[in-house]
Amino acid sequence: MPAVVRIIWKVLFDAYWHFSEDDGWAMASHVALSSLMAIFPFLIFGTALGSYLGADEFADTAVHLIFDAWPESIAKPVADEIVRVLTIPRGGILTISVLAAAYFASNGVEALRIALNRAYRVAESRPWYVTRLASLGFVLAAVLILAALSILLVAVPLAVRNADEWLPWLSTVLAAVDNWGLALALVMLTVGLLVSHLWLPDGHRNVMDVLPGIVLTLLFWSIGAYAFASYLAAFSTYVATYAGLASVVIVLVFLYMIGAIFIIGAEINAAIIKFRVKRMVRRRFQVRGD
Repeated sequence: MPAVVRIIWKVLFDAYWHFSEDDGWAMASHVALSSLMAIFPFLIFGTALGSYLGADEFADTAVHLIFDAWPESIAKPVADEIVRVLTIPRGGILTISVLAAAYFASNGVEALRIALNRAYRVAESRPWYVTRLASLGFVLAAVLILAALSILLVAVPLAVRNADEWLPWLSTVLAAVDNWGLALALVMLTVGLLVSHLWLPDGHRNVMDVLPGIVLTLLFWSIGAYAFASYLAAFSTYVATYAGLASVVIVLVFLYMIGAIFIIGAEINAAIIKFRVKRMVRRRFQVRGD
């Protein structure tokens, strides 16, 4: 067996073995359920804060960025319901319900943190209130970024119309920004994965430590999403089995799948780091022996 293939096999075997031994499937279920329960509170809190900041298009922007990377057959029923819920007028930004929404949204971040700690094989050393405040900080930062994007995506079409008259050379650039869609969603997804792997779990890792797992996560997410959408179109009996709950069950199964892939991506990073450390130690002992 070639050396490269043997190394890849050892890394993948170590990653999957640790994933199975450390309740990876149960953690994927925890991540899926927590993420589903966090989506609505996050968007409710974000819509309230976005309106306060003048980003009235926050709901549409957030829904597009979150669901554009999902297969349409999975995302559309839930996205339509979310937009319908978010159009209901609410009170001020500091109402108890909105603050509670921010707290429940942070539970999704906490689920990711616990899963990443297990995957990277580290014990949490920070106090619980520090990690909870950090999770709330991630929620707030995500809302502010989406609010800024929603303002930008309202301003850009206006700029395109004015640029045609005053700055024709700029209209092409602005038109490209205006056609954001899937590309911007994928960029945000990649940045979100990078931030999650670097800053959510305990310990220190650099970009090169987490990049292999992120690339594989995006690849397997794409394959899994296409396969699951094809299965729903050809063989699924969810609608007949679950009736009105079908869309929720479908999204939950989909989130379970991408949650498992997300954790396995971190497990692969941890296995690569472990292999590098072992190889470095062996080389040092060999140098000393010589």
